[in-house]
Amino acid sequence: MRRRLESSHFPRGVRGRAATSCAARRVTSHDNALGAAYGTAKAGTGIAAMSVMRPELIMKSIIPVVMAGIIAIYGLVVAVLIAGSLGRAPKYDLYNGFTHLGAGLAVGFSGLAAGFAIGIVGDAGVRGTAQQPRLFVGMILILIFAEVLGLYGLIVAIYLYTK
Repeated sequence: MRRRLESSHFPRGVRGRAATSCAARRVTSHDNALGAAYGTAKAGTGIAAMSVMRPELIMKSIIPVVMAGIIAIYGLVVAVLIAGSLGRAPKYDLYNGFTHLGAGLAVGFSGLAAGFAIGIVGDAGVRGTAQQPRLFVGMILILIFAEVLGLYGLIVAIYLYTK
């Protein structure tokens, strides 16, 4: 089996390069999607609870859900960049595989953290805004700071991708 994998079609070491690249794409896509899903679900729970008391605020309270969805787009951008740069074995070496893995980890874990933060802030902020409308601006500012965590991960991932 080993001899067959290391033929002229699969030179020595290509399995490690392919594994790091696949891991990078997996981490990028799944962690960001997990963070976005958690943020959407948690903020959606707050919207559902708030809409019973104040149904007129539903459209105004949808902002945390939209911001949580943007986190998944960051992961998609990096996954497409990594997938587009895959090449044959001599061109795609182990260094590229590990930098792509690092890029995937950076955007994935920062997207996961940002999604959790957006979900928690969105849930509490939407419920608080229903009781006290002056809290809306503060909630939006905190959501922006939580979203920036994911953006920082995207910037680091693009920096690592270009190395």
